[in-house]
Amino acid sequence: MKLSLLTGKHALTCCRLSQGLSCVSVPNLSRVLLASKSSFSRSLSYPRSHPTTNVALNYPRRTLTTTSSFNMPVELYSAEERGQENTDTLKVFVKDSTGPISPFHDIPLVANSEANTFHIVVEIPRWTNAKMEIDTKSPLHPIVQDQKKGKLRYVANSFPHHGYIWNYGCFPQTWENPNHKDESTQANGDNDPVDCCEIGHRVAKRGDVLEVKVLGTLAMIDDGEADWKMIVIDVSDPLAAELNNLEDVEKAMPGFLAATRDWFRIYKIPDGKPENNFAFDGEYQDAEFAGKILNETNLYWKQLVGLDEVAEDPGKLSIGNVLVEGSKENISREEASSILSEAAEFSSGPEQETSVDTWHYGHLKQ
Repeated sequence: MKLSLLTGKHALTCCRLSQGLSCVSVPNLSRVLLASKSSFSRSLSYPRSHPTTNVALNYPRRTLTTTSSFNMPVELYSAEERGQENTDTLKVFVKDSTGPISPFHDIPLVANSEANTFHIVVEIPRWTNAKMEIDTKSPLHPIVQDQKKGKLRYVANSFPHHGYIWNYGCFPQTWENPNHKDESTQANGDNDPVDCCEIGHRVAKRGDVLEVKVLGTLAMIDDGEADWKMIVIDVSDPLAAELNNLEDVEKAMPGFLAATRDWFRIYKIPDGKPENNFAFDGEYQDAEFAGKILNETNLYWKQLVGLDEVAEDPGKLSIGNVLVEGSKENISREEASSILSEAAEFSSGPEQETSVDTWHYGHLKQ
């Protein structure tokens, strides 16, 4: 089989995106990445059909080094922390060279069309527990810590895992449409950008924008909703040149893909919830399939923000953006700067409770 990704033209964030000329809207941009071995292990990936659209697209406890502002691997972007760490006031804003932007809407999905690479936004650094996520309902979509019943949420440590075992984040300019039933999973989308697990060696920072290669995907079903988990690697990682598909991952990192699936299966058990289920009997799908999912969810994002003839109701989602020309709602540079300045300056906060470091064994007793 051949693995391919659908891509679009690279664009600088300082340029406003024009409808019809968007870096992710040009048709006929499929590119063949590589040929995959036909004898690929069933436990990792089998190709499946999926509808396409003509759009491109050690475990020690770690204390994060936090600063109010920092640069990141993709030099076009930086991140600025506001509010008090380890509290519900902490917000991480993403900026380009001019000022704050939306990591949900304003960062092009495609990083480099020639190299078939994509942008991701890191929400949760590896080995940390705080459930940080892009706030899809707030202007500029800062990264905040999720809450439940007024309490900050942390992922539990299901032995032998500690925290998240990869840099966890999402793809900009994608949307898992809750009004659409996916043909392959027979489940509706979860109303969020597409998630990803970046498997490189570097522990990223919250708000990092990375250029990545897409290697495959796992289809988790979360509370009855499709929740794709893309497996990606930072192009600057030392292993990136030799990892082009899931076979390569299994060869270089034996057991890691199985551990990833196991992590997603059990991580909610300490909270009293059942195991998560997966489509395709838990089999990983290849890079070509993953590209089609990105392709499709990019189209749904266009429908969400008003760049397609078909319009989707955003509901409670904020679709305001700084750079997407032709969208239904735009935020001026002045308004964006005002939103950032209204957030309190960054300050250190209380220590994270030691209970967050507890290991849980319930999944091993079932």
